[in-house]
Amino acid sequence: MILKSEPSAIAGFLEDTSNLKNGWTPGVFFPETPEEVASLLASAVAEGRRYTVAGNGTGTTGARIPFGDYVIAMQKLDRISEVEVLSDEKALIRVQPGALLQEVQAKAAAAGWFYPPDPTEKTCFIGSTIANNSTGSRSLKYGPTRNHVQALKIALPQGDLLEIERGQYFADAEGRFTLDLPIAGRLSFQRPGYAMPLTSKHNAGYWSTPGMDLIDLFIGSEGTLGVIVEATLLLRPAPEQVIACLAWFQSEDELLDFVRQARAGSGGVSPRALELFDRRALEFLRQSYPEIATETAGAIYFEEETTAESEDTCLEAWLALMERCGSPVEKSWAALDSEGLQKLRDFRHKLPVLVNEWLSRQSESKVSTDMALPDERFAELFRLYRDACDREGFTYIIFGHIGNAHLHLNILPRNREEFDRAKTLYRQLVSEVLAMGGTLSAEHGIGKLKSEYLVQMYGRDGIMEMVRVKKAFDPYLVLNIGNMIPKDYFE
Repeated sequence: MILKSEPSAIAGFLEDTSNLKNGWTPGVFFPETPEEVASLLASAVAEGRRYTVAGNGTGTTGARIPFGDYVIAMQKLDRISEVEVLSDEKALIRVQPGALLQEVQAKAAAAGWFYPPDPTEKTCFIGSTIANNSTGSRSLKYGPTRNHVQALKIALPQGDLLEIERGQYFADAEGRFTLDLPIAGRLSFQRPGYAMPLTSKHNAGYWSTPGMDLIDLFIGSEGTLGVIVEATLLLRPAPEQVIACLAWFQSEDELLDFVRQARAGSGGVSPRALELFDRRALEFLRQSYPEIATETAGAIYFEEETTAESEDTCLEAWLALMERCGSPVEKSWAALDSEGLQKLRDFRHKLPVLVNEWLSRQSESKVSTDMALPDERFAELFRLYRDACDREGFTYIIFGHIGNAHLHLNILPRNREEFDRAKTLYRQLVSEVLAMGGTLSAEHGIGKLKSEYLVQMYGRDGIMEMVRVKKAFDPYLVLNIGNMIPKDYFE
């Protein structure tokens, strides 16, 4: 196993896309087997080491940035197995955590299968997507990563390698789990008692529901309970065809009505994605797509899976819905083949690139949200963000997964005074969204940047319940300290 400590070798592990500064580490380990990961953890106490697990640097919450801990880098654990077909409707693929999401999806596709989770950044590690219960546009139809994980192998903080399959361990009537492990011995702990938000996308704190499956505790736990060293993922048959379209709207009311009807399946539509671009987002995109009409109030990108037999009926249903909601059908951008679909996806992914280019010319970082409300309250979330930013006079954009009532607000400060006001507004928005039954994070997780707000979501008692679960697995506090749970709760 390689250990690197030269400044040039470790510099890349002190950053991600969060803009969190001042991280440092004495060295980075590069294990090549699950057993080597377990060995590092087993010897941590004796050698006086703590560890931070590093994904591929695509995260937005600073989770992989160490502050004095050693780093465990996962990129050498990148094996992807062959697809194992179980039936016409189900297949499995085993992967190691350092495999890239795009390579897992490509291998599944080459065998005629489909792995639905689709976070925007395709170069993320598959293990990180499990640790963060990642979602994306297709979560509207398929749900989060949690729905597609069949089994995990996890290196636990005392050195055990725990293999668990979905359906193997459940919380008892009192919410308690009991495990007997070769090294750690008997672990007995109770799931957190807090209530989960009634949102369709949620990645804030440990998962906890009555009678829950143990595997779901690890999914979304951000590496604080153990290191995922292998996963078995569920695959679906690849859809025969996918149609996509960018529909333009002259008013926000018409746009929101379109989303409402599309979510309800009006006229027989069945979207697998419903994505919003508000007027200000389109102004950014117009830099690369000058053909975007200047009078447009916003746009909705949608996808639906079809077959050759049903394609015409599907298109007619969508066109009829667009007409009912005032969208000029003749101006829409439609994709009926893989080439057209890729062009529309490129349009979707161009927005963050343009925003980052704009920010590079400014002196301040953006202030962004990852919150969600219960699905039926999507319009309330949009209006909450819009009205608050208009009131403050900010430069901002709103975009994202409106079908799941999960919208990204990016406030783009032009100076330090605006940045400070934007942070104040962010805290106010957190309070309002939580009061409305929402979640602090729908997909990006908590990491180090948002741990203080997790206390606001669950209260001190809720955080202490998470601490008790954490200490059951990690009594000597060697793994990912500072991620998700504020460090002072361990003192």
